[in-house]
Amino acid sequence: MGFDWRLFLAGLVTAALAWGITWAIRRHARKLALLQAPNGRSSHVEPTPHGGGLAIVVATILAALWLGMADASPGSAVLGLALLIALLGLWDDIQPLSVLPRLLVHILVCGAAAWLSDEPGAVGLALLLIAGVWWVNLFNFMDGIDGLAAVQTLFMLMVGAALAAYFSPEATQFASWRWLWLLAAGVAGFLPHNWPPAKIFMGDVGSTFLGFILFALALISHREGWLPFSVWLILGALFVVDATVTLLIRMYRHERWYEAHRNHVYQRLALRWRGHLPVTITAMAINLLFLAPLAYLVLARPDLTWLGLGLAYGPLTLAVLAAHARR
Repeated sequence: MGFDWRLFLAGLVTAALAWGITWAIRRHARKLALLQAPNGRSSHVEPTPHGGGLAIVVATILAALWLGMADASPGSAVLGLALLIALLGLWDDIQPLSVLPRLLVHILVCGAAAWLSDEPGAVGLALLLIAGVWWVNLFNFMDGIDGLAAVQTLFMLMVGAALAAYFSPEATQFASWRWLWLLAAGVAGFLPHNWPPAKIFMGDVGSTFLGFILFALALISHREGWLPFSVWLILGALFVVDATVTLLIRMYRHERWYEAHRNHVYQRLALRWRGHLPVTITAMAINLLFLAPLAYLVLARPDLTWLGLGLAYGPLTLAVLAAHARR
């Protein structure tokens, strides 16, 4: 198969469009009611534009429509669900919503994605629903310092796409694989504005959109056979462990775990290291030097999948527990 120049060009256009839209949101943030004051969860001290993730949503969807990818099943359904959760996130960025309407929409879209996965049995669908709702919300929780969520998304998309193309070259023929490239391009266009020190934040419109679409594409790639769910679990381990262990510890300590806080390990490190950049770079290093080789391992040796998952989650869990032990 030859080089796909049309897809490559679409990626460049997507990145440029995302950069331009993000710049426009930055410039008109006050008029758009997208200027965020510091709160109990944030790690910044001055009002900063947010909602920049809208640029990723718009640029990626326009590129997908141009390539006709939205017409491919289940692309059209995923696109509709992703738009729904992005619109809810944008609403929440402009006028904060209560937990209930957000949770109901998250259940709706993740339930629909689980149903599209063709997972047999009610138990399997229920587990996927719970996993999807938790992943979307934990991804939002982990979007708390400059560049971290964007870097994590780029890592998962690019490494996932590269591993799939290497081990299953036919994957590049699937519309779902092309989605990885376009999403990565959209995030890459946004990242220069969000790189520490950030001039704009992703907002719920970006974090919930990316969290959901990563979940949906993981299900689709597993169903289509070009990237198993275990690989996605390894690629997302850094976010999963920090968010999940932190939540469980807050519950164990009888803290108000449902309230905004800054107790995640990445937030603690940002305070301890007096900046966001060292934490974001450390996350990049863990992902590339530790988790990416483990993802390669489980593809090269499927019989070692459980070992790879244990190696990914065991040390990270111990590290997060140790960080929380130092109060």
